[in-house]
Amino acid sequence: MKTFLITVLAVSSVAFGQAKKGILQPQMTVAKDAGTYEAPMGKMGEKGDVWTATSTAAGVDGKPLPGKLDTVTGEIVDMSCYLQLGKHGEKHVACGKKCLTAGEPIGLVAKNGDVYMLMAEEHDPRRDGQTAGFRKAAADHLGHIMEVTGTLSAFGGYKAIYVQGYVAK
Repeated sequence: MKTFLITVLAVSSVAFGQAKKGILQPQMTVAKDAGTYEAPMGKMGEKGDVWTATSTAAGVDGKPLPGKLDTVTGEIVDMSCYLQLGKHGEKHVACGKKCLTAGEPIGLVAKNGDVYMLMAEEHDPRRDGQTAGFRKAAADHLGHIMEVTGTLSAFGGYKAIYVQGYVAK
């Protein structure tokens, strides 16, 4: 009975993608001029404090969740199509840009298949619509391999990079 339960759990985790690693639909590649993991097309984000003053002030009791400054290289994707359909790369750029422009979540897929949600870091400007430049930059680089710098935060299996430097002046 114990072996049966372990087998059922293992099959269930594979069925729901929990045991899989790597990039979904690896045949969907970026364009030849869209950068590589070794030589990214460009950079997004600025190094600063782990959390800006507005994010710290917005935290419960003035304490945001733990985070650390990090730089991750990966392909900019729209999370909705990537996690639902595995779509990314050059052939998905037109659709993905429409999704990001419509407000779908922005993601980054690292070479090892780790997926990060990307968001503007500055809490109040983000809440108040003053970081639209971040969404535009992500849409402009959808399907490109980029070096992204920001605050890495993780909880419950979710990973996010909060990117600084896109508050409208």
